[in-house]
Amino acid sequence: MPSHRPDQRITSVKPLTVPAPGRGADLRVKVTAPTEGRDLPVIVFSHGNAWSMDAYTPLADRWAAAGFAVVQPTHLDSRRNGIGWDDPRFATIWRVRISDLHAVIDGLGDVLAQADGLEERVDRGRIAVAGHSWGAQTAGAVLGARVLDAEGTPGEDFSHPAVAAGALIAATGTGDTLTPFAAEHLPFMRPDYSTMAAPTLVIAGGKDQSQLSTRGPEWFTDAYRLSPSPKSLLTIDEGEHSLGGIVGEAAAETTDEAPARAALVADAVAAYLLDALKVDGAAWKEFAQAADSTWSVSDK
Repeated sequence: MPSHRPDQRITSVKPLTVPAPGRGADLRVKVTAPTEGRDLPVIVFSHGNAWSMDAYTPLADRWAAAGFAVVQPTHLDSRRNGIGWDDPRFATIWRVRISDLHAVIDGLGDVLAQADGLEERVDRGRIAVAGHSWGAQTAGAVLGARVLDAEGTPGEDFSHPAVAAGALIAATGTGDTLTPFAAEHLPFMRPDYSTMAAPTLVIAGGKDQSQLSTRGPEWFTDAYRLSPSPKSLLTIDEGEHSLGGIVGEAAAETTDEAPARAALVADAVAAYLLDALKVDGAAWKEFAQAADSTWSVSDK
């Protein structure tokens, strides 16, 4: 039984390189894990637009302290790569993002071998994916969601057989209410969740008003409402898109800074995945029972 005390000492190793032929730039990742323990479950995390492996430490550090090995790739849309909306490469980055997660999962042994021998302490039979914002759509594709084309036809299946569960934080909703800007620059933002069968936790903020959709905060619950069971939904009433600051304490995009809220998001994902990955069958139930007037949980 792996150790998953929420107060373990942790360590991070970066940058590590993952082979990614044809990508045009090296795929670099950061690995964060507890310094002790064996049979550690894995979370592969996809960042939101423009961020990198160095962001989301409020999540990664807390997950590692709870007993997970966390792998964070830097996608091509990271600011450090200088690829903007009008760059001709931008139109296919959504596919490269998905390929990045596949490359990390397929090359996980080599990645962990670069991380101070972590390969011997990880349970590669317990792998989950998670993501925030655009990263949530990326992770959703690896969990089985597809992308609809302009005619509404589902695209290819990008699911990965090694992934057992996931968590989608502020995930893109359906594409029928995209703003003109989103429709022009982000036509791939048309997810079809009907094929996302893997157990998944969806986290949505009750005050998350996207600039990419004409709908309100309920847009971010589509991944829960429109996908098959088993799924769970955590709604945080006062949460905006950064959900208290999950990207980082000093991030300018954090409009609702609240460290306790960011910790709630991290703890929810940890509890859900400990349960879904069959590490601790009571973790999610215990978490849900602690709900108060500021957040709620639904299961199906």
